[in-house]
Amino acid sequence: MPSLLIVYYTRTGSTEEMARIIAEGAAKVSDVDVTVQAVADTSVDDLLNADGVIMGSPVYYGTMAAELKRLIDESIKYHGKLAGKVGGAFATSANRGGGSETTIMDIVKALMIHGMVVQGIAQGAHYGPVAVGAPDKLAREDCLRYGRQTAELVKRISRRSS
Repeated sequence: MPSLLIVYYTRTGSTEEMARIIAEGAAKVSDVDVTVQAVADTSVDDLLNADGVIMGSPVYYGTMAAELKRLIDESIKYHGKLAGKVGGAFATSANRGGGSETTIMDIVKALMIHGMVVQGIAQGAHYGPVAVGAPDKLAREDCLRYGRQTAELVKRISRRSS
């Protein structure tokens, strides 16, 4: 069964809440195993073993938290071996215009350097879901949609590669 790993770092709980909502949306797609994991509990081997990976972080000075960046830096161990897997990103910030898009794009750039296929959103937050503080109704809708769409892509790509 194809698998989707949702990895996050959080200090206040908002990013974890978004991860769980994304997982809720992904779980609506049958035959995709969805796992939500804190970055502290995630190894680079987990990235290799998943068919899709969505990473989430709060914004720190316009980019991702050091804890998530550390995992990405360690993923060089598998450079080239993540190619073709599905990737995605989401972020939380303290205020509107607080760096959510730059944080998401930094994560997405790393995933693309690995050769991963990145799921965007046609309606809503185009690069990945964002929230200012705790997810509000709009962020929740974006997270549910993003989880479902990404899980559907994981399922399609996994089917083609088997």
